[in-house]
Amino acid sequence: MTLSRRKLILTGASAALLPVVSPTLLLAQDAAPTDAERAASPHVRRNTSGFAQQSWQDHFDSLGKSAIVADTASRALHYWNAEGDYRIYPTSVPASEELTRRGYTSVVRKRVGPDWTPTASMMERNPDLHYMPPGPDNPLGTHAMYLGWPAYLIHGTHDTRKIGRPSSDGCIGLYNFAIAELFSVTPIGTQVRVI
Repeated sequence: MTLSRRKLILTGASAALLPVVSPTLLLAQDAAPTDAERAASPHVRRNTSGFAQQSWQDHFDSLGKSAIVADTASRALHYWNAEGDYRIYPTSVPASEELTRRGYTSVVRKRVGPDWTPTASMMERNPDLHYMPPGPDNPLGTHAMYLGWPAYLIHGTHDTRKIGRPSSDGCIGLYNFAIAELFSVTPIGTQVRVI
């Protein structure tokens, strides 16, 4: 088969019009990534079409050590640090508007292997809830970053079905591998905005 100059140009132009699809985008939106997928793409994004890149300057006067914006509308968490690192993670968000707190706060404490105690309002809604030590059944997952607002956290979850959905009692949830990564680069005092 011979290619004429015209066929070569038309083939190249046709290929240029095809959308470029990242292997990450081909992953099932609700499926948890495998270890191999995480290794191949450490900043796996879910619901990428709903994620809009943000700029920390739109939310904070200065970057400081680092900054986090949790966007409840797009269900994405954005992270920036002074070294120029920008990361974006898919999240779970509060299950209702009444449970959603918006505004400015900061990371005041961090914990690997957090334990969990339901709040009084959670107990009113579900009296069967009880204290949970660290482990695979703990709703806070493997890592937790406590915010300046009482009972509001950015934490992991063992229930990966929650990511990308309104499913929490006010917290921002991430896949366990994502919270471990975020936890490792987020210093105490990081400014946080929930929008």
